[in-house]
Amino acid sequence: MDVSLINPFINATTNVLETMAFVTVKAGKPYLKKDNVARGDVTGVIGLTGVTNGTISVTFQGDCILNIVSNMFGEKMESLNSEIADAVGELTNMISGQARKELEDTGKIFKAAIPSVITGKNHSISHYTNGPRIAIPFFVGEGSFTIEVCFER
Repeated sequence: MDVSLINPFINATTNVLETMAFVTVKAGKPYLKKDNVARGDVTGVIGLTGVTNGTISVTFQGDCILNIVSNMFGEKMESLNSEIADAVGELTNMISGQARKELEDTGKIFKAAIPSVITGKNHSISHYTNGPRIAIPFFVGEGSFTIEVCFER
């Protein structure tokens, strides 16, 4: 997979979470993900079309997203509810938008669909293309989350 398609999503993820939730984010080592099982409790997924077709997903562990949304809203969030799901959808949208802007600056134009949010332990993430799924773990003080980037070959 073309790394120039992945790095903008890493950059955008770090920027959005540090700006919107005031957390320090550290990216881990990317790896090839072989299954559809989410590595957390809440996932935002968004489809992309353009230079190639693909999807990105952002999956948060419960404690991690509760802390992030608490920071964003300025009030303590204690349970995974519709407000948390809405925030995950919006974070996914912002990450996609910033990454697409960085890609556009290199001549790679993408359009995005409306994000979907999936919740629950061991839920599945369906990427709508048959390309490799590159997963990048991220670590914050209160847990971790993972983004996945999947583009057609």
